[in-house]
Order: sequence, then structure tokens, then C-alpha cells
Amino acid sequence: MQISFTLNGRPTTVEAEPSMLVADLLREQLDLTGTHVGCDTSQCGACVVHLDGVPVKSCTLLAPSLDGAALLTIEGLQGEPGSNRLHPMQEAFREHHGLQCGFCTPGMLMTAIALAQDKPNLTEAEVRHGLEGNICRCTGYQNIVVAVMAGAAAMHAAGGE
Repeated sequence: MQISFTLNGRPTTVEAEPSMLVADLLREQLDLTGTHVGCDTSQCGACVVHLDGVPVKSCTLLAPSLDGAALLTIEGLQGEPGSNRLHPMQEAFREHHGLQCGFCTPGMLMTAIALAQDKPNLTEAEVRHGLEGNICRCTGYQNIVVAVMAGAAAMHAAGGE
């Protein structure tokens, strides 16, 4: 079936089987491999993307649900193609050592951005609660929490990106 949606700000039309998952569509058909699949059971959060501004786990979302929607992936944080500018949350993760092996990072970032969207002064408890659906196997949670709090403040200082 044909589905049309906005992908990282660009109109996109693709053919997809009705049973295809968004994570598979992104990785296998659209060659956007930044969205990771870690568990296939919607528990780890490595596959989080934004669907119409809401963080969702793409490993359990069917591709046809994208029709008419707006999808933002980790690749879409970069802005214009070829831009080397980091999103404020990405910069905060880099600056505060919020990543180790990097496998969980795309999902953590996408969840953190949604969490910080309306709240520049997140508390440690709010961040920990907001990231409950994301697993870091390297146990880097303390640095991730600090990075998310710093990233939220930076997002709002930069105009709420």
C-alpha cells in the first residue's frame, strides 16, 4: 500500500506492506538507521521517534499509521541536510557525557526532547520518571539525567527547539 507523510520536514511517499513496522520502514526501506531496535518488544525505547510531536516506539507501530502524519527521527534533529549543527539536547548529551556505547542514545534523545518541550526546569525526579520507558544497558543514567536537565534549559534558551 502507498502511504504519504512528512518525514523530518519533507513530504515522503512510500510503498509499505500493511504489516510493516515503522522501525523496519525507516531502517530497511528509507535507510535511516539512527532509529535503533533493541528488544522488538517495546520495552527498551531505543526506537523512539516523534509522530505528530508525540514520542512513540517505532518497533510496535505499523507503517500505515504514518499516512498523513508528521514523523521526526533522530536524523531530523540535524536540521538542513549537510548541517553539522547539533540540537541543544544532543549538545547537552555530548557535554555532560550522557552517552556511553550510544545504542540507547537516539531513543533517549527523542524521549528527552519531548519531555523538555514545555518544561525548561526539569527536576531529577521528573527526568527519571520521564525516561522510565528507555533502558541504558551501560548504566549511564546519572549522566543522562544531568544531560537531559541541561538540554531542557538549553532548548528553551535557544527558543524551544
